[in-house]
Amino acid sequence: MSIGKSLPSVRPVSTGRAGGVQPTPPPRARTAVRRGGGGRRTELLAPFVLVAPAVLILVLMRLWPLLLGVNFSFTGDGERDGAAVGLDNYVDLFHDPLFRGALRNVGLLVLLLPVAVAIPGIIATFIYLRVPGHRFYRSVYFFPAVLSPVIVGAIFNLLLSFDGPVNSVLGAVGIGPVDWLGDPDVAMFAVVGVHVWATFGMALVVFLAGFATLDAALLDAARVDGASLPQVIRHVIIPSLTRTIQFVFVTTMIGMLTSMFGLLYVMTTGGPEGSTYLPEYYIWIQQGQMNRPALASAASTVLFVIMLVVGLLQLKLLRRTGRVD
Repeated sequence: MSIGKSLPSVRPVSTGRAGGVQPTPPPRARTAVRRGGGGRRTELLAPFVLVAPAVLILVLMRLWPLLLGVNFSFTGDGERDGAAVGLDNYVDLFHDPLFRGALRNVGLLVLLLPVAVAIPGIIATFIYLRVPGHRFYRSVYFFPAVLSPVIVGAIFNLLLSFDGPVNSVLGAVGIGPVDWLGDPDVAMFAVVGVHVWATFGMALVVFLAGFATLDAALLDAARVDGASLPQVIRHVIIPSLTRTIQFVFVTTMIGMLTSMFGLLYVMTTGGPEGSTYLPEYYIWIQQGQMNRPALASAASTVLFVIMLVVGLLQLKLLRRTGRVD
C-alpha cells in the first residue's frame, strides 16, 4: 500500500500580502456575500411594495374620478350635452347668486374655523391637566360623534324651533325669542354651531393623542416657575402640539366644507332665502334636482381648489406662527 494514497487531501490556503495565512470562506458564506446586493435591493423596494395597494386605490378611487370631473366641467348640459363649452360653466357659476352666497358662507366658515378648533383643544387641555370637571368631559365628549347627522338635525330642529325649549329658556331670562332657523342672518351660525357640537369629538381624540406625546417635564418646569394656566397653554402646550394643531385645522376645514350636507338638508334645506347654501349643497341641487351634471362638476372643481388653497395657506400660517413662538 502506497503512502501517497493514505494521506488525506489538503486544500491549498491563500496567503495575504503580509504573508499571513487566510482561510478560504466556506461555501455558505460565499453564497451570502454574493446575495448581499440582492437583499439590499429587496429592502429598498419593500416600502414601495407595501404602499402600492393604497396608492393604487387612491389613484383609481380619488385621482382618476377627480380628473374626469374636471374634464367633464368643460362640457355642456341639456342641448349641448357632451359638447365642449370651454369656461361657460364657470361663468354661469359666478353669475348665479346662490353660488356666490355659497362662497360667502365658505368665507364665514374659514373665519369660524379657529373657534371650531379651539373648542376641542381647550376641552382636551382640561382633560389632560385634570382641571375640575374633566371626568365629565372624558365621559361624554365622544357621544355626539356617533350620532347620524340626520338624527342630530332632527333633534336640533325641535330644540331651535321658534316655540322650542331654547327660546323658552331665553324667554324665562327676559330675552325675546330668536328665529334660529328662519332668520337669514342667524341660520348659518346655528347650523355651524350644531355641526361643531356634533363633530368636535373626533378632533378631541386627535388632541388627546397629541397630548400623549407631550413631555411632562416641561409642564412640571412651568409649574415650578409659577406659570399660570394661560401661560402654560401659550408657551408650552401650543408650541409642543404644533403638528397636531395643523392636522386638526386642515381636517376640520375639510369636514366643514364637505360634511354638512346632512345637517343642511334636514335643518334648513338651504334656506331661508338661500342663506345656508354651501358648495356641496349647491352641487347636489344642480346634479340631483336640476339635472345639470356638468355645472355640478364645475362647482366641485371650484370647491376642490378652495380647499386646496385654504389648506395650504393655513399650513403656511401655522408653520410661520410656530417658528415665531
